[in-house]
Amino acid sequence: MESQAQVLMDDSTLAVIVERSFRRQLRRWGKMVGPLKLGLDLGGLALAFVIAYLLHFDFTLPDTATGFRMVVELPFVVFIQILALRLGGAHRFVWRYFSLAEARVFLLFAVWSLTLLVLVRLEAGLLLGFWLIPVSVLIVDTVFGFGSLVGLRVACRSLNENGHNKPKDEPLRRKKRILLIGAGRVGMMVARELLCRAKAEYEILGFLDDDPLKQGAVIQGVKVLGPLEDLPQLKHKLGLDHVVITIATASRRDIFKILKVCQSIPIKARIVPTFDEILLGKVEIGGIRDLQIEDLLPREPVRFDDEEVTKFLTSRRVMVTGAGGSIGSELVRQVARYRPSELLLVERAEFALFNIDREMREAQPEVHIIPLLADVGDKARMSSIFQDHRPHVVIHAAAHKHVPLMEFNPTEAVKNNILATHALGKMAAEFGAEAFVLISTDKAVRPTSVMGATKRMAELAVQDLNRQFLTRFVAVRFGNVLGSTGSVIPIFLEQIRKGGPVTVTHPEMVRYFMTIPEAAHLVLEACTIGKGGEVFVLDMGEPVLILELAERLIDLAGLKRRHDIDIVFTGMRPGEKLIEETAHTEEHLSKTIHPKIFIGEISAYPHDFVENTLELLAPLAKSGDEKALTRLLNQVVPEAHLRVDGETHRLKVAGKVPATITPLKQPSAVPVRLVNAR
Repeated sequence: MESQAQVLMDDSTLAVIVERSFRRQLRRWGKMVGPLKLGLDLGGLALAFVIAYLLHFDFTLPDTATGFRMVVELPFVVFIQILALRLGGAHRFVWRYFSLAEARVFLLFAVWSLTLLVLVRLEAGLLLGFWLIPVSVLIVDTVFGFGSLVGLRVACRSLNENGHNKPKDEPLRRKKRILLIGAGRVGMMVARELLCRAKAEYEILGFLDDDPLKQGAVIQGVKVLGPLEDLPQLKHKLGLDHVVITIATASRRDIFKILKVCQSIPIKARIVPTFDEILLGKVEIGGIRDLQIEDLLPREPVRFDDEEVTKFLTSRRVMVTGAGGSIGSELVRQVARYRPSELLLVERAEFALFNIDREMREAQPEVHIIPLLADVGDKARMSSIFQDHRPHVVIHAAAHKHVPLMEFNPTEAVKNNILATHALGKMAAEFGAEAFVLISTDKAVRPTSVMGATKRMAELAVQDLNRQFLTRFVAVRFGNVLGSTGSVIPIFLEQIRKGGPVTVTHPEMVRYFMTIPEAAHLVLEACTIGKGGEVFVLDMGEPVLILELAERLIDLAGLKRRHDIDIVFTGMRPGEKLIEETAHTEEHLSKTIHPKIFIGEISAYPHDFVENTLELLAPLAKSGDEKALTRLLNQVVPEAHLRVDGETHRLKVAGKVPATITPLKQPSAVPVRLVNAR
C-alpha cells in the first residue's frame, strides 16, 4: 500500500513539476514575442528599402559607391519609420485582432514618416551635398514598407482565425442552416463572428436585403441572395432552419413585417442583441437570441431624459412600497442607479423582499439598502418607519392588481388600494415627504371591475391630499406591463411549455402594453416633473389583440398553431373589458415636450365628499359586507359600472354621500396647466 501511495505521490509531483515548467516556458516565449515582432518589422522595412532602391536602378546598381550609399542610408530611413510607428503607439496593437482601424493608423504614420524623410533629403542635399536618396525611392519604399507591416498583421490574424475555425476532435454536429436578414454593418459583423468560430452552431447560407444595390454582392464570403420576399422559396430550396434579423435600426414595424413573412412559411425568426443587452451582460458579442415579445410591440420604445431624474433622486431617501413585485422591483433597480442616500424596500412578502434585497446588495453594493418587512395597511408599523427614516420620495407600488381575483375579494381591494393608499399618503405628507407617486392603471378609466374602481378612488384620494399638504401628490396611469407577475404573457408561456392549450378569454380582447423598464421609468419621470395633482399617461401606441399576442408567442416558440398547440376561448372573466382605455375624454390631457407623455389633472372632487366616502368604505371593508361595498363603490366612484349578482347597480347611498356628485371644475379663465416634461 505504501509503495502504491508513493507511486501516486510521485506521479502527482511529476505532473505539478511538468505544469510549472510549461508555464515558465510560456512566460519565456511571451517575453520573446515583443522582440520577435520588432525584428519582423525591421526586416520588412529594410527589405522594402532595398527593393525600392534596386527598382530605381532596374536592379543593377551603377557602381560600388551607390551600393555603399544604400547600405549607409538604410538604417537612418528604417529608424525614422520605426520611430514614427512607436510614437503613434502601433507597437501596442495586438496582431491577431488587427483591423481597419489599426490600418488607418499605419497609413497616417506612413505619410508622416515619408514627409519627414523627403524634407530631410531636400535639406541635406542642398546644404551638405550628400544623403541624396531619390524621392521616388522614398515613395516606393514607404508603400512597400508599410504594406509589408500591414501584410504581416493581416497574415497573423488570418492564421489565428483559421486556427479557431479548425474543428477539434469532437463528434460532428449538424449546424443550423440560417439566412441573415440585413446585409448592413451589423450583418457583416455577425457573419464575420460566426465564420470565425470553430464551434459555431450556425451555417450561414446567405443574406437577404431589400436594397437592390446590395443584391448579388458578396459580404465576408457570403452572398446576398435577394430581397425578403424571396424567403419562402429559399426556405424550401436551401432547407433553412431559421432566419436571423441583423438590422441595426430595425423598427418594430420592420420586425412585424419580417415576422409576418416568417409566419406565412412558417419558419422561426431570431434576432441579434442590442448593444445595451451586450453591455448589461444579457448576451455575448456575436450572440443570437430569440425574438422577445417586447420586440413585437406595435410602437417604438419610449426614450427618457435622465438628467432631471438624476438631480431629483441622487443623495435622497427614497421609499418604494411593494418593492418585491414586478413593478416595485424594477423601480428599486432603476432608483438604485441614481445613488440615493437610502433606498427603503417596503414589502410584506418575506421571500420577495429577500430576493430583491439580495439582488440589490450584489448589484449595487455602494447603495444603502434597507429592507423593511411591513404591510402598508399597518398604520403603527408604517408610522414607525416614517419616524425612523423620513423619506424624501415615496413611490407607492403596493396594491392588489389582479382583476378577476379582486371581484371575489372586494374588501381586501378596498383596504389595500384605497384605505392604505390614503393613510400612507397622509403619513408621507405629515412626515415631510417632498413627493408621493401613486401607481395607477388604465383600468381606472370608466371602471367595470372592483380593482379599477379602487384605483380610481385612490387617484381621487391622492388628489385630495395634494390640496391639503405641501407634498406633491401625483398618479401614474399605464396599461398592461409585459411579463409582470400574473399577467397574460407569463400565463401564455407556461401554457405553451406544458403543450397547451393556450387560453384566450375572447377573440376580440384588446390591450395596451408597455415594458417593465418603461413603466418604471415613467414613474421616476413623474417624481421630477409633476407639480401636484396630475395623472401621467404614456402614449402606448396601437392596442394589441390578445389573440394575435398568443399566436406570436406560439410562433416564437417554434411551434405551429392548431398543429402543435391549440388556442381555446374561455369567455370573459368578471370585471374584464373587451377594450381598455387610457384616459377619460372629460379629463384634461395635454401633450408635453416629451412626445410620448401626456399629463393631465384628475377631475377634482370636494374634500368633504372624499372624506365622507372613505369614512363609509372603512367600516364596510372591516365588516366584510362585500355586496354592500361593491354597491357603494358603484355610487361613489365616477363612471363606475360594477356588477353585483349579475347586474350593474347605480344605487343612491343615503347619508354623507350626495346622490348627485358634481366634480370641481377648472375656472374658465384658468387654462389647464402644462407641465414642462422632458
